[in-house]
Amino acid sequence: MASSGFLGLSLIHIALLLSFCFAEDPFVHFDFEVSYITASPLGVPQQVIAINGKFPGPVVNATTNNNVVVNVRNKLDENLLITWSGIQQRRSSWQDGVPGTNCPIPPKWNWTYQFQVKDQIGSFFYFPSLNFQRAAGGYGGFIINNRAIIPIPFATPDGDITIMIGDWYTKNHTDLRKTLNGGKELGMPNGVLINGKGPYRYNTTLVPEGIDYETIDVQPGKTYRIRVHNVGVSTSLNFRIQNHNLLLAETEGSYTVQQNYTSLDIHVGQSYSFLVTMDQNASTDYYIVASARFVNESLWKRVTGVAILRYSNSKGKASGPLPDPPNDEFDKTFSMNQARSIRWNVSASGARPNPQGSFRYGSINVTDVYVLKNKPPVTIDGKMRTTLSGISFVNPTTPIRLADQFKVKGVYKLDFPKTPLTGSPRMETSVINGTYRGFMEVILQNNDTKMQSYHMNGYAFFVVGMDYGEWTENSRGTYNKWDGIARSTTQVFPGAWTAILISLDNVGVWNLRAENLDSWHLGQETYVRVVNPEATNKTELPMPDNALFCGALSKMQKPQDITSSTTSISGSKLSIFFTLLMIYAAISTFH
Repeated sequence: MASSGFLGLSLIHIALLLSFCFAEDPFVHFDFEVSYITASPLGVPQQVIAINGKFPGPVVNATTNNNVVVNVRNKLDENLLITWSGIQQRRSSWQDGVPGTNCPIPPKWNWTYQFQVKDQIGSFFYFPSLNFQRAAGGYGGFIINNRAIIPIPFATPDGDITIMIGDWYTKNHTDLRKTLNGGKELGMPNGVLINGKGPYRYNTTLVPEGIDYETIDVQPGKTYRIRVHNVGVSTSLNFRIQNHNLLLAETEGSYTVQQNYTSLDIHVGQSYSFLVTMDQNASTDYYIVASARFVNESLWKRVTGVAILRYSNSKGKASGPLPDPPNDEFDKTFSMNQARSIRWNVSASGARPNPQGSFRYGSINVTDVYVLKNKPPVTIDGKMRTTLSGISFVNPTTPIRLADQFKVKGVYKLDFPKTPLTGSPRMETSVINGTYRGFMEVILQNNDTKMQSYHMNGYAFFVVGMDYGEWTENSRGTYNKWDGIARSTTQVFPGAWTAILISLDNVGVWNLRAENLDSWHLGQETYVRVVNPEATNKTELPMPDNALFCGALSKMQKPQDITSSTTSISGSKLSIFFTLLMIYAAISTFH
């Protein structure tokens, strides 16, 4: 009996030690099998990219400081990378999933992403970053919740709903890619999808029979957090819900000053979360609408997504005309004023228990200024290309971050110009030399005729100003130096500029790009290289054991290096676990 008591006590000690070992920051695990399926979201069968057989893919649900492990199996017939839009990858650009930092996952291979969602909360999404694949799907939501000890600046919602909106073509992404590479524009999209489905048949002329549409079920009187992401190719969309107010609460990881909107323009790559109270009577269902903006509405009426909001006690189908969009399809001033109205909630706690606004960005001295100007597509060496400041970016065969790690020379140039080139545009792998702990001002000048949006990986930047015309030094007098929203994707109106401020505290190589897929695909991007001169693991994590090799380093890659996720997740913790088991076995044998 004594020995059994001793064994029991030993077992308790081991259990406590194990719980201590595993109790630091929890791991959350996901398996992604990325494959083609045939789907007909607009009534035309086509090849769509699904994750685990679903389109859109699953929502990644994590809590701030969690370690997220995603094992990706590439069952496509081409290379794949998944990037995590808005996830800052603190100290770990190795997990960023864009070609400047990572070699692609070849067909039939597995690769495991492992990263910590450090000090972030909010609404984000993931998508495939190579080969125009996002135009075929492969995307899904990414939610980072607050830890329980940190309050949120609104009552806990009764439910959480993710909505993916985006323009859609019935051509395969490979055909769209060929069109662009052949020097032609994509033309008008065939429609707008909501959660991978086509429009409800609100109009029998515009919407054919048999289209599957999204239905969102709600309970009367309850308040839901609705997270909306524009994951489309290139079309700005106006989002609205018939007869319901949208109380804006958060965008891309920052709590906003809470304001009601009847509709909001959501540009490509942007994410918002709204609090929507189900306060209408349930005599009918209600329309959820995402319609194209800044286009000739009479031609583009079919580019409208319509889903259904259904109360549990609804008495009938949605009816009547769709709720009106803003009446300014060619006058963008309303939309710009709406964008300016989105402010940072400086009194709310962020992911950490301190106010978001305690970071006084307006009083920090700027160390570098870059004016990034885009223009309509140009022809360079006989090819249609897009440019930033006269440079059309060429992705190197050896990723920039990998080239730095192994001191491979000639992969890129640290010579991206601070002001636009005056000569002929050129194709180059030209990178911005960021200063670690510097404070960079970037002016995004859109001299194209189309709306653009720009995204930076690794950071949330402060949107401090936007206006029409050419930016000048005097434009700084209009900046919002107190509560400009911090986010990762901002819109830049045609013939206008947007100014952002970036605190360069995250070491790595970070993609700065046009989020519109056609502009991005044709070269409108660069990278910002941020290096700590005192190399230390405190500011950048070591290269992961499962890093892939390509380009000049392709000989280092061995097939057996590609392992499944679970073997590489946390070797130290697993070894502790097995050591403790061996100790327990020895105790058992001894007694």
